Amino acid sequence: MRQKLHARRAVWAALITNAVGLSFAPAHAIDLDAGDYTALAPDTNVGLLYYQHAKREQLYAQGNRSPLNGSLSSDIGIARGVHFMDIGGYIVNPQFLLPFGRLRGKGDLENLGSNSGVGDLILAAAIFTSKPEDKTHFALMPYVWLPTGQYSRNDPLSLGENRWKFALQAGYSTPLSTQVTMDLMGDVTVFGKNDDADDGAGGRTTLKQKPLFDLQAHLRYHVDAATDLRFQVAHSLGGETKLADEWQDNRQSATRIKLGVGHFMTPQTQLLASYNRDLKVREGFKINNGIQLRLLHVF
Repeated sequence: MRQKLHARRAVWAALITNAVGLSFAPAHAIDLDAGDYTALAPDTNVGLLYYQHAKREQLYAQGNRSPLNGSLSSDIGIARGVHFMDIGGYIVNPQFLLPFGRLRGKGDLENLGSNSGVGDLILAAAIFTSKPEDKTHFALMPYVWLPTGQYSRNDPLSLGENRWKFALQAGYSTPLSTQVTMDLMGDVTVFGKNDDADDGAGGRTTLKQKPLFDLQAHLRYHVDAATDLRFQVAHSLGGETKLADEWQDNRQSATRIKLGVGHFMTPQTQLLASYNRDLKVREGFKINNGIQLRLLHVF
C-alpha cells in the first residue's frame, strides 16, 4: 500500500516536472534536428510537418526509479512554417510551430485517462551572422511560447501549460570533412508562472520554475548529395519547480540520443526518420522508445 502511495505521488511530481514535455514531445527544452541552423536565400519558404511518438515506461524521482507497471504514451504532430528574409544585411527566418496530438496513460497510469487537442503556439526567429553561400553557419534564435493551448488543472495530461515561456538558443553548423557535418546547439529556457496549477489534491496553486539549460551535438554523414545518416547526443539540466512556495527538489538531469536518416526525395522535399531514447533521467518519465517522422518542403 505504501509503495502504491509513493508511486502516485511520484507520478504527480513527474507531471509537474515534465510540464514542458507533455505539451511538446520529450521534456528536453528545444530538441532540434541537424541542419536546422542553415541560412537560406531571402524569400525562401519552408513548410514542415512532424509526427512524434514516444512511450514512457519508467518513472524516476531524484534519480531513483519508482515502482510503476504502466506507460504514458504521446502521439504529437507539429505544423511549422518558416520564411527567410533579409533585414539590414542579416538573414532572419521568422517562424511558428503549432503542436497538436494525443496523450494516454495505461496500466498504473490508466487513471490519468487520455487527452487530445492543440498545444501552445510557439513563435521564433533565427538571426544569422552567416550567408546562404557560406559553409559554416551561426545564428541566435529567441523563442516565445504563448499560453494558447488546451489546459485544465484538473486534467494532468493537458497539452497546454497555461504560462508564458521564453528561450534563447545559439546554433552552429560547420563541415568537418567533405562527408561529415557537425551541428552544435545550446539554449536556456525561462518560465512564467502558472497561477492555476494543481496542488496535488485538486486545489489551485501557483507553479514557478527555475531556468532549464540544454546542450545538443549532432553529426551528419553525407552518403551522397541527397542522403545523410545522423547521430545526436544531448543533455538537459535545471528546471526545478516551486509549488505553493515550496521547492520540489526535482531539477532535471537527463541525457538522450537520437539516430536518423534524411533523404531528399526531390530537390525541394526531404523525408527524415529518427529513433530516440533517454539514456539517463534524474526526474520524471524516461522515454524508452521514441520515433519521429518529418516532412520538409522548400518553396
